[in-house]
Amino acid sequence: MKNDYKRILLKLSGESLMGDQEFGIDAKILKSFAEDVAEVFHSGIQIGIVLGGGNIFRGSQATEQGIEKVSGDYMGMLATVINSIAFQNALEGYGIPTRLQTAIHMQQIAEPFIRRRAIRHLEKNRVVLFGAGTGNPYFTTDTAAALRAIEIEADVIIKGTRVDGVYDSDPEKNPKAKRFDNITYQEVLTRELKVMDGTAITLCQDNKLPILVFNMNEKGNLLRLIQGHPIATIVS
Repeated sequence: MKNDYKRILLKLSGESLMGDQEFGIDAKILKSFAEDVAEVFHSGIQIGIVLGGGNIFRGSQATEQGIEKVSGDYMGMLATVINSIAFQNALEGYGIPTRLQTAIHMQQIAEPFIRRRAIRHLEKNRVVLFGAGTGNPYFTTDTAAALRAIEIEADVIIKGTRVDGVYDSDPEKNPKAKRFDNITYQEVLTRELKVMDGTAITLCQDNKLPILVFNMNEKGNLLRLIQGHPIATIVS
């Protein structure tokens, strides 16, 4: 059964762009993800994208390295902008019109985030990438994804991961981990499942915004998901 989504917010971690590397951006992964987004774009779906920055710098690493927490978080935000520029470039390689909006002003490379302008871009069939998180320290890119999804009135958050949904423990470490087809926001919070951080889950719960968690690394999965194939866990 085809999903009736008109506008989605795709959330990808920075780590997903590394491929088998220990750091940075794998050009093959970037190209593959851009192809998958292009397929969905050409099916007529409006797309917003939030990328993490963990392949370049994680704010959580800051304190371990003697960097003050707030400074580290800002460094992490800048890492998300680097990933967003790379992804924007990859999408434009497939002829897809894009706009990059950032929560921190950097007018030489991006527009500032303005909600009405972002919605207008989506309505004009441009893919909009949202960089620099929320623009505030202490908030993750998961929370930024939830916030932007609500602001642009997306129908759903689609979170691409390395596994095919939400499990009761890490399936990469525990072969007996149990997969959920459906799970409630409250269960995710109570069980402390690492779907998205608690602030993001609560935001989605308060605004009745469903989250689909699926394996982005399998080619063509994003389009299959949009077409209604049951390949994701639904958090609602």
